[in-house]
Amino acid sequence: MSSLAGRVAHPRLPVGPVRIGGFGGVEGLRTWLRENAIDAVVDATHPFAAQVSAHAATAAADLGIPAVHLRRPEWVQRPGDLWTRVPDLAAAAEALAAHGEQVLLTIGRQGVGMFAGCDRHRFVIRAIDAPTAPLPSRYELLLARGPFTFDDELVLMSRHRIDVLVTKNSGGEQTEAKIFAARTAGLPVVMIDRPPLPVDAVAVDEVGAALEWLHDAAAHRVR
Repeated sequence: MSSLAGRVAHPRLPVGPVRIGGFGGVEGLRTWLRENAIDAVVDATHPFAAQVSAHAATAAADLGIPAVHLRRPEWVQRPGDLWTRVPDLAAAAEALAAHGEQVLLTIGRQGVGMFAGCDRHRFVIRAIDAPTAPLPSRYELLLARGPFTFDDELVLMSRHRIDVLVTKNSGGEQTEAKIFAARTAGLPVVMIDRPPLPVDAVAVDEVGAALEWLHDAAAHRVR
């Protein structure tokens, strides 16, 4: 059973049964796991979905259900990268004071409101769906779904005369082209670090490793 949060209007659905929507906090998730006789939990949410990861860890632990957190490897700063690493969205908005006017904002639609007060800057906001939070006073909205190519990212940055890229360290190949493009163009990047996983979390960084974990969990349950 796959569970999607429902943040995207038209998601790409995985194979098999799918539920969409929240659970109602830890208590709601715990009830759903129990009522659906779930034997194992794979938390494969976005690396920045800290709340649902915490809820999954707590609910699984409360019921004695094994849980694993699947997180793709984060991007690593390479020679030529001009990164300013910040812990959260608020710090990213503050960091823009040290950069030029034209900002490429690629953080998804959630959290855009944190930049609403950055009146000195003009934003190119790229997201799959339109943000619902207050927006900066000067912006252009680009609705698009990746993956994006290296050439596409270079053209975008050049066309809009981007001075700085703001992005989350979500990792993964589908959206990494913007990192390569910023490096090639010599653009600074305000890189938002991932929130930590729950304490004592079992974590893997590949789907294959998560499948191996599932096989091991099933074997232990049979014994």
